[in-house]
Amino acid sequence: MSKRPISARPPPTDSRPANRLLACLPAADFLRLHPHLHIRPVTAKQIFHPLNARISEVFFPNGGVASVTMGMKNGTMVEIATVGDEGLLGISAFFGDDLLGGETMMQVPDTNIAVLPLDIFKREVERRAAFADCVQRYAQGFVIQTMQSAACMALHPVVERCCRWLLMTHDRMRRDDFHLSHEFLAMMLGATRPTVTVVAGTLQKAGMIKYVHGHVTILDRSSLEAASCECYATVKGHFDRLGL
Repeated sequence: MSKRPISARPPPTDSRPANRLLACLPAADFLRLHPHLHIRPVTAKQIFHPLNARISEVFFPNGGVASVTMGMKNGTMVEIATVGDEGLLGISAFFGDDLLGGETMMQVPDTNIAVLPLDIFKREVERRAAFADCVQRYAQGFVIQTMQSAACMALHPVVERCCRWLLMTHDRMRRDDFHLSHEFLAMMLGATRPTVTVVAGTLQKAGMIKYVHGHVTILDRSSLEAASCECYATVKGHFDRLGL
């Protein structure tokens, strides 16, 4: 399949979503999808795919940050990947499996989300045209992200991992301030809330962020990048290479 850059956005239209996988499509391909796309509002903690549930819809965020998590028998949830307007929720359907072992939820809401029925998603993938090309490259990036996340969780200190996550969220939100609860940050980092308090306090004292009542403001991006583990640059490099 020919490669089409999907990072560049076409001129905005009233009907074209902000999601970059959808925005990159040639007009004919998007118009074929358009009657089946539905736009829904999003809220914090909104669950799109429950744990161990079958997928019936695929979601394309138009903004914000969604989280893909895995749960343990004791109820502990750990994040394995994040998704913004560069991707989609329900990528396992691309690999031919409608059953999602984890759970997907909205972590940091912003704008809305485009929804596509599973049967239409599969039909478009089977065409092996522009839509399948974009989704295939995103699937590669998603797998790379989950692999890097596993290595990061095992090898890197929690402060470095927190910097990585804040940088990824900053990239997707495209603004310096956003809401982020202790609960979510603990889940993302695989840490306890007291640990999150210490980590956030450390970054705040260093002048990198301001964190008050679950509200984060990025104050010094360059210092965050310097304090982050290598995983932020590694994953970003892979996504840039894939045109995502």
